[in-house]
This record gives sequence, C-alpha cells and structure tokens, in this order.
Amino acid sequence: MKISIASDHAGFEQKQGLVDYLVAQGHDVIDRGPDSDERVDYPDYAALVARDVAGGAAERGVLVCGTGIGMAVAANKVRGIRAVNVVTPRFAELSREHNDANIVALSGRFVDVDVNRAILDAFLATPFGEGRHAGRVEKIKALEEG
Repeated sequence: MKISIASDHAGFEQKQGLVDYLVAQGHDVIDRGPDSDERVDYPDYAALVARDVAGGAAERGVLVCGTGIGMAVAANKVRGIRAVNVVTPRFAELSREHNDANIVALSGRFVDVDVNRAILDAFLATPFGEGRHAGRVEKIKALEEG
C-alpha cells in the first residue's frame, strides 16, 4: 500500500521508527518530513499528507505529533479527508469499518511505539464495512459541499 507519513517535532522520533516499520512490511512510503526534531508547525505537515491522500498520491496517511489531535484537526480541513486521532488498535479498526477513515493521527508523546505499530496494523488491514455505514459516510462527504 502507498502511505504518506509526516510528523511535527514531538512525533519525529516515532515517525522515523514507523517509516522503517512500514517499509519492512513492504509498503511504499512517502516521508513528508520533517528531517529532524527541530521545532516545526504541525499544520504544514498535516497538509502535505492530507493533500497526498486526497489527491490520490497515497492510499492512506499517517500523522504523528504530541497527541495526534492537532494533526487530525488540520488534516480534516482538506476536502475528502477523514482523519482520526486513535489511541487503541480497536479504535483504528472501527474508524476504518464505520467511517472509512483515510488518515490516522497518532500520539508520539503519550502512546508507546509498540501500541502505535499495532494501531497502524489495524488501520491498514481493516476494510471499510460498507453497508449501513456507507450512507453515513456519504452524509459526511455532503457536509464538505456546504
């Protein structure tokens, strides 16, 4: 799967490890940065990944900051993005099954890297459930139209 990933300074260390983890699993990874743990503004990096996913350059996106909250908020400003801040693998599964989430935002400060790996595994392996959830996702898409 083609995956776009980015972080801010607070998520940099985990992002680097997650890139290696994803590549080792055979995924094609677009690393949007940053290249160090120097202070950066998370909306800039969230936008890069969100545009990759919305534009079709990547199938899914991964964002890492201190909590994951700011990254999710910023990414959701891009049309077509359903970014979720997730702290458990089960939440990752449900975000895919029920909401067809296309970007997962992770906490680099409060969630252990092993848990974040399990979250990624669940997020990438779980298909959208369709059925009754499809109509709800269509209503979410309609909200973007105004």
